[in-house]
Amino acid sequence: MIFDTHLHLIDRTRLAYPWLAGLAALDRDWSYDAYAAVAGRVGITKVLHMEVDAAETDIDRETAWIAELMARPGSLICGAISAARPEAEGFEGWLERADRRIVRGVRRVLHVVPDGVSQNARFRANLRRLGAAGLPFDICMLQRQLPLAVELVDACPDTVFILDHCGVPTIADGAFDDWSGWISRLSERPNLHVKLSGISAYGPPDWTLRTLAPYVDRLLETFGPARIVWGSDSPVCTLQSSLAEWVAATHSLIAGLSDGERDAVMQGNAARLWMRSL
Repeated sequence: MIFDTHLHLIDRTRLAYPWLAGLAALDRDWSYDAYAAVAGRVGITKVLHMEVDAAETDIDRETAWIAELMARPGSLICGAISAARPEAEGFEGWLERADRRIVRGVRRVLHVVPDGVSQNARFRANLRRLGAAGLPFDICMLQRQLPLAVELVDACPDTVFILDHCGVPTIADGAFDDWSGWISRLSERPNLHVKLSGISAYGPPDWTLRTLAPYVDRLLETFGPARIVWGSDSPVCTLQSSLAEWVAATHSLIAGLSDGERDAVMQGNAARLWMRSL
């Protein structure tokens, strides 16, 4: 069975998503019901909703919407990785009022803001507060920003981090060696995990398993199966694959692992990281 740690849902009648205007292929509603229909066919049994970089004024509304979906009978959603603004003065108040039955982790997309945000003293202090509160932080940075990811993780040694989308490798450009070097550096940080998600969207349109295999193999060599979690990145994965194709590709890419290792990657590690208090 599969624990999907990275589902995006979009409802433009409830929330504003300014970034969608620049990405026509995704600029529509993406419902839970449509996702669940496919999830039931491919073995996804638990889901964390990943914030969708909605307008800042809609952050709490997004969490409330996910709480509604969680309350549905038979819902696959067991929590939310919420948006937040750790660089802002109001973050401590937000953290105090966050409903921990819903909010299982936090993300602030860092490739849509100046690089200096992750180096900001308040930002780092608040990420250390996340560690004290037992909430993991998802790092969403581009490949060129991976040196900043090293600095951020080192600045917050008691916070659990998850590097989204394998560190967003520029697969289509073939810049493997640069990515691989920084992945090796990052893997030396024991408080950092990596998310096997999203990479079908970063290859050429005609990508195959051979395109992606070197990246997955490198993650297994560096982080090992005990520090890798899986995510669909739906609907972003649909830019160059279907959800079912990404699931099938993942099974093939990790087929060389033992049964226990595959189970850890596909569900066990996620349960340990995000659902410890349940």
